[in-house]
Amino acid sequence: MAVQVRFLPEDITVTATVGEPLLQVAARAGVVIPTGCLMGSCHACVVDWETQPGAEPEVVRACLTSIPPGEATLTIHLYHDPTW
Repeated sequence: MAVQVRFLPEDITVTATVGEPLLQVAARAGVVIPTGCLMGSCHACVVDWETQPGAEPEVVRACLTSIPPGEATLTIHLYHDPTW
């Protein structure tokens, strides 16, 4: 199943498949999500995502997250920490 993934603030949209790793989707879109440990403990890759328009964003670690089933669109809010 195809999912439209929109990265903000860059406003870049790409098509992804359910189960595809979020970091892989971002890289294919040319969007950089900082990573540190790639195990979720350093929190360098934290992003917010909205599965429903206007819904409360959920905080996820991009290195541990894949595209969820049952969603047609997914909005990713990126935050750039100058430390990473």
